[in-house]
Amino acid sequence: MKSTGIVRGLDKMGRIVLPMEIRKLLHLIDDKSYVEFYTEADSVILKKYVPACIFCDNADNTVEYHGMKICKDCLHKLDLLAQELPPDTDIDSDES
Repeated sequence: MKSTGIVRGLDKMGRIVLPMEIRKLLHLIDDKSYVEFYTEADSVILKKYVPACIFCDNADNTVEYHGMKICKDCLHKLDLLAQELPPDTDIDSDES
């Protein structure tokens, strides 16, 4: 587990605000994203809740890749697309 160095207090109703940096890092969208709670010993762990394929929202027959779910149909389409790319194409670059 990696520490972010961010500390937040609870309000009177037990709520905390997730810092903007964390929401951006996990691609959490206001009023559309969910988090799942886990506990382990004295820790509370929040994990982005992604029940279905990130591309088509299909919840059946999914695999997890880097914490995101992808259905096998979309995975197959991505594989076909990757095969069409020229050999020298840099697919690891982040141009967002």
